[in-house]
Amino acid sequence: MSTATRAQGTLGSLDFAARITPTAARPEPVRQFTFYVLTKSYAEIVKDVEAQNATPSRDKFIEQLKLSPELKEWLKAHNVFDLTMPELDRMITPDDIIHVPEFLLAYQHSNSGGVTSGLPKPKYVDADKTAHPDKYNKQLNEYYVVLKKFIQNNPSTVSGIELELAGVNPQQPWSQIEADHKRRVSRLAPEFAQTKYLVAKADTDLDGHAAISGLAPGDYWVSTLNLDANAGDTRLAWDVPVAIRAGQTTRIELTNLNAVDLRASAP
Repeated sequence: MSTATRAQGTLGSLDFAARITPTAARPEPVRQFTFYVLTKSYAEIVKDVEAQNATPSRDKFIEQLKLSPELKEWLKAHNVFDLTMPELDRMITPDDIIHVPEFLLAYQHSNSGGVTSGLPKPKYVDADKTAHPDKYNKQLNEYYVVLKKFIQNNPSTVSGIELELAGVNPQQPWSQIEADHKRRVSRLAPEFAQTKYLVAKADTDLDGHAAISGLAPGDYWVSTLNLDANAGDTRLAWDVPVAIRAGQTTRIELTNLNAVDLRASAP
């Protein structure tokens, strides 16, 4: 047996065909599309890149916001960033309104202009804060006591408070951070996959078929990286494990059944 023949016997081959079945339609071949053979799952590669390019922790992000210390503590204690969501009024307690300056101001604005009957009015004046601090603090605390009781007796007056919090809402900058992170990972992960884990790649023919020879025995993944193939209303990506054996050809079918449906996984 020649050296070339012995070498050939220690390697394996991969033969695959990719087809997509749109809704209520016949399967269509994935034509002239590049598939990559990796030594690691692309999904795991993405996780690695995400970990290496992590977004700031939630608490660190909150600390950087230009908000009162009281609102920062409230955000840390609640799993919410969007202060303009309609459900916010069910999360805010009378104590929250009294102790968080942004909530108090929003509540006052929401109920100002005579729209709320019986709303307590503060007796303290800002000038007394430095000129007569004892008087100021006494009247401020009296106002808080009366206001808290009013809110407890009139919980419906909290409704609409979220409309006054758009100016201090941290959801937009947090969403921007997450979007930037997603774009960065989407750019870096394919490069990382091809630089560190790529073994081979092949383009499908007009029948959706491709073959790769000369693969060392072992476990691999057939992947489309961050790209998706589509037919009709269906968009699919693949990250399919495959085992290569010495001297054998491994055949796999790439279909809707072993693909990721990007419509279903889209946020």
